[in-house]
Amino acid sequence: MVDLKLVRQNPELMKDNIKKRNIKVDLDAFLEMDKKLITLNQELDEIKNKKNTFSKLIPTLSKEEKESKLSEMKSLWEREKSLWEEIRSLEIEYNAILWRLPNFLDSTAAIWPDDSGNTVEWSFSKPTKFDFKPKTHYEIWEQKWWIDTEKWSEISWARFWYLKWDLVFLQFAIVNYAISVLASRWFMPVLPPVLVREPAMFGTGFLPAGEDWVYKVNPGDDELYLVWTAEVPVTSYHAWEIIEDLTNPIKYVWYSSCFRKEAWSAGKDMKWILRGHQFDKVEMVCFCRPEDSKKLHNEMVKVEEDIWQGLWIPYQKLNICSWDLGNPAMKKYDLEAWMPGQEKYREVTSCSNVWEYQSRRLGIRYRDADGKPKYVHTLNGTVIALSRCLIAIIENYQTINGDVMIPEVLRPFMGGKEKI
Repeated sequence: MVDLKLVRQNPELMKDNIKKRNIKVDLDAFLEMDKKLITLNQELDEIKNKKNTFSKLIPTLSKEEKESKLSEMKSLWEREKSLWEEIRSLEIEYNAILWRLPNFLDSTAAIWPDDSGNTVEWSFSKPTKFDFKPKTHYEIWEQKWWIDTEKWSEISWARFWYLKWDLVFLQFAIVNYAISVLASRWFMPVLPPVLVREPAMFGTGFLPAGEDWVYKVNPGDDELYLVWTAEVPVTSYHAWEIIEDLTNPIKYVWYSSCFRKEAWSAGKDMKWILRGHQFDKVEMVCFCRPEDSKKLHNEMVKVEEDIWQGLWIPYQKLNICSWDLGNPAMKKYDLEAWMPGQEKYREVTSCSNVWEYQSRRLGIRYRDADGKPKYVHTLNGTVIALSRCLIAIIENYQTINGDVMIPEVLRPFMGGKEKI
């Protein structure tokens, strides 16, 4: 959630922000509702004060005076009831806009009206070249029996899969490698739950904006959600807390399964495991003071780059433009890995600085040097999207006979095996 005080004081700043993000929000109508709600709540407070004064006065009044005062107060009680109804009705429309107001953009974010404005800042290595015609990942692992081509749709429907044999070992080697790197840099490893309640989804900004993409479990009973990303439970871990000492950022890394409906991608990337309803990721979340967040954001992106450079996968680093940021992020970098079988770069990591957007919703604060509570800045990043990392390794490390060489950094986690 954005700082409403800043929106009220400088509405033109938010209007410019909305325009740069190319979204439709009637800010003038919202601010009119805001003013009306302030006025209505002020009147409600005045009635409450009068009622309190009357309650204290009652014992001192005679019978006749009490009857006179009760008659006088009756109209106030009726007005109070009317005010509550008017406020509740107005808040529905008001909150529908409030919860969708986007975060303010960082001054260094790329500005563009569509995703073609995502700016390549630099590239690591050159696209892999072969002295033979490279195969796609699915051609290779179909020959190797690394993925089930029949049972996935029979048991779970489309966009689910079974991984088998060496591909399973390779996936866990990647997980162990990534978490080991992050743990050496003072990221605390955690294993979070993947079912959460609505406040966690709302607090991290995935509701109401992402409601078409999330799975809801047992509606009307448990009212739980399968997480779109485990950023949700990990960021929510400190909900409604005041962190007494945030001199050093709090940093977490984890591995988990994630679930997404992919509601708007029917028929897109259907071949094998590039895009699915269930997928695994290694991710990180950090909490820090406002003055530390830009530096920390760069450090998190550097960790992602170090890991992908360790795998020696060619990639390009993108500064994500205003249109493609999503409401919570004020700045985001993606890494796109080269996929030889597709002859294109595909997104494999993402790292966002969301400032106070989530901490305001979740009530996460810290004490500054004067002991005053202030909202923390939260940052999150996907380090490894496992299915896409598997694709990148298989396509970049394939051999002419259909085997796949293991990147050197993963061999210690594969029992020294050099190829599969």
